[in-house]
Amino acid sequence: MDGEKFLAEKFQADRARLRAAAYRMLGSRTEAEDAVQEAWLRLGHSDMTEVGNLSGWLTTVVARICLDMLRARKLRREEAWGPHVPEPASSNGDAEHEAVLADSVGAALLIVLETLTPAERLAFVLHDMFAIPFDEIAVIVDRTPDAARQLASRARRRVQGARTSVDADRSAQRGIVEAFLAASRGGDFEALLAVLDPDVVFRADAAAVKLGSLAEIRGAAAVANTFKGRAIGAQPAFVDDGFGLIVEAGGQLRVILRLTISDGKIAGVQAIADPDRLGEIGFTLFNQP
Repeated sequence: MDGEKFLAEKFQADRARLRAAAYRMLGSRTEAEDAVQEAWLRLGHSDMTEVGNLSGWLTTVVARICLDMLRARKLRREEAWGPHVPEPASSNGDAEHEAVLADSVGAALLIVLETLTPAERLAFVLHDMFAIPFDEIAVIVDRTPDAARQLASRARRRVQGARTSVDADRSAQRGIVEAFLAASRGGDFEALLAVLDPDVVFRADAAAVKLGSLAEIRGAAAVANTFKGRAIGAQPAFVDDGFGLIVEAGGQLRVILRLTISDGKIAGVQAIADPDRLGEIGFTLFNQP
């Protein structure tokens, strides 16, 4: 096997892990893929004869690229307006992408990571999520091993505190989804109104319309009437990084209802029945691990 083919195969074997690390550091699938691609380009222009641990070398290169991207993002944000919004890690059926989603790093945690400095974020992600020793992290962030340890420690405290708040909010939102489903199954109009925002909007794609749904319904009363006694076969689920209802028939996924929750009320419902779109959406039922 020639050298270039060997490196290509080794890189391909590490690609999913590198994308996972880059995604956690950057919170963007597009930027994560850019970082991994840049590492591949650097691999092709580097002398690897003295590199004993290619996986470690690639991890270090990707981490340095991500650090530069985070620092550049921070400078741009200071010059522009609005926070960086992490991209949800939605499934697209790609086996490599499924590996990127391992350990279920959702938008909630990524938003917490956005509060960290670039060096804190790298130290926390590399050590706590990928078990990279502080000696190696120190080289990447240009600090001593003890300083790198402190970076990760500060980040860990902030993440743990923020996650407590995030988890409490998600628990409350889960309760809203369950209350909505129970009210729908029971045909309880008043209970439905209690969990719906007065200006809630229901929208359905073309495939859902063919199944008998209206394309758009506005207002709590109209949406409540639509769902009254209608969700008998639905199941509550985490849909990508949010909440929703899953409707299956004959062992096949038929409809996903995405729920937008704001200020303790359901402000939007999106019915998706298009088979291609359904295949791109990741979900986990509440009663599944």
